[in-house]
Amino acid sequence: MKKILLAAAFTTFAFGIVGCAQQGTKEAAAPATGDKGSYENALAAAKAEQKKAAAVGGEWRDTGKVLKSAEEAAAKGDYATAKKLADQAAFQGRMGQEQAASQVGVGNPAYLYH
Repeated sequence: MKKILLAAAFTTFAFGIVGCAQQGTKEAAAPATGDKGSYENALAAAKAEQKKAAAVGGEWRDTGKVLKSAEEAAAKGDYATAKKLADQAAFQGRMGQEQAASQVGVGNPAYLYH
């Protein structure tokens, strides 16, 4: 019984130390501003990234849906949410480009040919 309690205490302590060590390591996200101009800039950037991703065959499935949601939020006057969604779509566009570039010439796994 003592061994189980000791192991539980050690595990709790170890996870606590790891959690404290990682606290504050992430960069703080830029706060979403609620003005129309920043949304429009973000939307234009997102559409450009989407177009680049599509050109290299790396457009993600939900990017268009996210852009549509951003436009709907902007139509309701919620520019903070609209900008956040446009930024998310831009991120998806960049990641789609990166993913497509990393997969050029990779081919299929060998187990498919046996």
